[in-house]
Amino acid sequence: MATTSRSTLSTAEERRESVIASAIEVFGASGYSSTPISAVAEHARISTAYVFKLFPGKETLFVAALDRCFDRIEEALELGAAASAGPSPAEILYAMGDAYADLIADRSLLMLQVHAQSAASVPEIGAALRRGLARVTRFAKTRSGAPDDDVQRFIAFGQLCHLIVTTGIDGDSSDWARIVTAGIRHP
Repeated sequence: MATTSRSTLSTAEERRESVIASAIEVFGASGYSSTPISAVAEHARISTAYVFKLFPGKETLFVAALDRCFDRIEEALELGAAASAGPSPAEILYAMGDAYADLIADRSLLMLQVHAQSAASVPEIGAALRRGLARVTRFAKTRSGAPDDDVQRFIAFGQLCHLIVTTGIDGDSSDWARIVTAGIRHP
């Protein structure tokens, strides 16, 4: 009898991935403080006890979700850079910005970052947020070859995009909103 090797994830790994995906959505919707582990478990359709087997605490689960969010950001930035219309640092950063704007059309990823900022006083979350920001900054710098000032502006515009989306001022025709949103494409 021939045996077949399984090239897919084990059940525990599959469930871990499912829990992280659910955590992004659930924490993104209701934040760190307001979200019990049971809500993530329910969304993932597994028991709360099993979530605790995979992640020893709420901080660990939130950090895993945030780390995955930054994985997805870095992947999107790479895809954007690869699709750049030209080789200049400015063109690469622009294409990466477009890719990021497309990525955060998934409001869960955007809101998870916002909630992480509001929970940054939790040491594990603050450290994960700084790690993620460091990853994105280093990636943008290395991949684009842009000067530091341009990379800083790229990161700043990303945060401004968050503000525009979360406050719902896209399309607001008032003078102040037009100033804030000028030249920024967002979902």
